[in-house]
Amino acid sequence: MFRFHPGGDRVPPRTDFRQRKPRSRLGTQTASQAVPAPLPGAPPAVTPEPEHPRLRLHRDFPSQWLGRDRDVWVYLPPGYEAEPDRRYPVLYLQDGQNLFDPRTSFAPGVTWQVAETADAAIEAGEVEPLLIVGIANTGEHRLAEYSPTADPEMGGGEGSRYGQMMIRELAPFLMSRYRVLAGPEHTGVGGSSMGGLISLYLGLKFPGFFGRLAVLSPSVWWDRKWILRCVEETGARVSPKPRIWLDAGDAEGSRTLENTRALAERLRAAGWQDDVDLDFEAVPGGRHDEASWAVRVGPMLRFLFPAG
Repeated sequence: MFRFHPGGDRVPPRTDFRQRKPRSRLGTQTASQAVPAPLPGAPPAVTPEPEHPRLRLHRDFPSQWLGRDRDVWVYLPPGYEAEPDRRYPVLYLQDGQNLFDPRTSFAPGVTWQVAETADAAIEAGEVEPLLIVGIANTGEHRLAEYSPTADPEMGGGEGSRYGQMMIRELAPFLMSRYRVLAGPEHTGVGGSSMGGLISLYLGLKFPGFFGRLAVLSPSVWWDRKWILRCVEETGARVSPKPRIWLDAGDAEGSRTLENTRALAERLRAAGWQDDVDLDFEAVPGGRHDEASWAVRVGPMLRFLFPAG
């Protein structure tokens, strides 16, 4: 256990959605609510080139499954160019604009510091060298894409199509351009909040593709806690069982940690074992924001992708 210091659908017709959409953390902003002029501190309209030397940007990656384009960042580990015959595991993370670049983050100037943390952990021999793929959310469509079901009050429910986009479009694109290992034991998916919820759902739905899950501060509350019922009813049959990092902070609100504890209990009842294929962390002082999730990146990587 790690310790913390306080602190199969039919493909829809192609639609052109290249115009930038307003960015929203919860993804509930509608087009009519969009502000026509950029607000002070808002992310740039055109995504800037990365400053990290091993971070690659693919702008406007298209999807027939969702009919929307999105930016994708790819972090390459130290030594990637020096070992041209080596292939690497890969971790896909949601809300890609918040992971690497303070200029694009929802919280201006604050990111998960994924590249810096991965560099340090890999160079220290604590984490297996891996690629990390940041998938940008699409603003007002974020909630729909990150929700596995339709909530009676909030709508949504495009999570299955989002998973098909990742598996049938994004993964082949990346494997054609980067040296990526195939197989669930080499493929992870993760995110926070609604991004954590969709990542857990995809791991349970596609365990033959995603074998390592980073589930930070998941939105267990969605659709009357549907994910608890899902794990209870289907978790025991999931095979192979993905390795799961699960966490929540004690400063995220009265229900978040309580709900996440309940999720951990459902996972244990379905066959996941602590310190084997499950690590649940109640983070002292942990908040529901980018700065707090940044603190958890290192321990998460060490559990999911430990150096061999």
